[in-house]
Amino acid sequence: MQPELIENRVLAEIRIGDRAVLEKTVRREDIDLYAVLSGESGSDRAGSGAARLLAPATFGASLISTIIATMLPGLGSVQREQKLDFLKPVALGDILTAALTVTEKDERTHAVTFDCRVVNQAGDLVVSGSVVAIAAVEKISHQRLDAPDVRFSRHERFRDLMEQAASDTPPLTAIVHPCSAAAIGAAIEAAEARLIRPILVGPRAKILKAAEDAHVDLDHYPIIDTLHSDAAAERAVALVSTGEAQLLMKGSLHTDELLHAVLAPESRLRTGRRLSHVYIMDVPTYPRPLLVTDAAVNIAPDLMAKRDIIQNAIDLAHVMGIALPKVAILSAVETINNKLQSTLDAAALCKMADRGQITGALVDGPLAFDNAVSLEAAAEKGITSPVAGQADILVVPDLEAGNILAKQLTFLAGADAAGIVLGAQVPIILTSRADAERTRMASCAIAALLARRKAVAAGQSS
Repeated sequence: MQPELIENRVLAEIRIGDRAVLEKTVRREDIDLYAVLSGESGSDRAGSGAARLLAPATFGASLISTIIATMLPGLGSVQREQKLDFLKPVALGDILTAALTVTEKDERTHAVTFDCRVVNQAGDLVVSGSVVAIAAVEKISHQRLDAPDVRFSRHERFRDLMEQAASDTPPLTAIVHPCSAAAIGAAIEAAEARLIRPILVGPRAKILKAAEDAHVDLDHYPIIDTLHSDAAAERAVALVSTGEAQLLMKGSLHTDELLHAVLAPESRLRTGRRLSHVYIMDVPTYPRPLLVTDAAVNIAPDLMAKRDIIQNAIDLAHVMGIALPKVAILSAVETINNKLQSTLDAAALCKMADRGQITGALVDGPLAFDNAVSLEAAAEKGITSPVAGQADILVVPDLEAGNILAKQLTFLAGADAAGIVLGAQVPIILTSRADAERTRMASCAIAALLARRKAVAAGQSS
């Protein structure tokens, strides 16, 4: 147990030969935090072909600084100079032992010289050299403070999706009106990641200008020239309906323009399902991917529209490898109230799942948001449910609620949100200028996985 008070070693208390030791197991959080504070970043691999994250070369020296600042001399000391050799890489999982030994002491300048050694769990010398610190001449003590719980958003789930989706033969994708630097850049990024093969549909002059602004080369990508965005949407939809493309991706036109072309009777892209939007969210504080629907297409869906919204999300979850997704139908409360339509819809949807009108998932509701994502909150309310506290899919009452929820998770919880529209013959990739690169890539990856599954199913049925 750590003492409640820590205090320094003043100059008069320090003797030649005094020693202080600190042991540290290198965690991912340590490497990330060090990179943020120092401005240094490590490598993704240690040695030839070994998938071990490397810390920056100076990471071992940080243990030396910690000893000087907190142990010997401790509080009030100032590190003046160092002469260190960095002899071996530091990798994730290494157990480092730093040892400082006093070799000189100058009463006039208050300088204390230390011999410094940092070794790893194998006894290999990682850092070696000397450090000079100025020791305090007065005692200083204060209560030990608990270190804050620092979390980093690494979004590794999206990285896994992109690795699964990358292919030497990615699906041909009609990019609708890619006439901004952000839109054309997103398409080319996805192509270079082997997620899609773009067909650029829109006014040629505007596409070329956008490519120039984005500093991308279009030599390897076909351009289908159209007069304006409406014509681009119609032409891209026609490419998909004739089998010349397998995916649609929104460029710099409004979502309504694209969906109008998709829903036109002559498009042949409509199915028996209602179109709906799903956010696939990578929330750093949640232990699994979280699907939020619908936050972008259906403004105030009725009961049957919600049935389609739920089934679309379930089918997507299956493609993502979630065999039996847990669906939480959200409301403000977890009990049925005839004055709150969302609770009545939730009750009906649960019964529809019991009767096979919704399949492939566990469905429960109404559930308040806290009861849907927190086992502790569900237990506190006495809710017994296979869904409560561990939802994979959150079904919101309407678009406003979904939009607010998704943006709260993004801006307050550090989530990334990939977006896709389902319910048509092909998935529709929606991206925004504000999206991070990994978000755009994840949207394309999910669509590519859906296209691959459709192609496999078509091959099996033929």
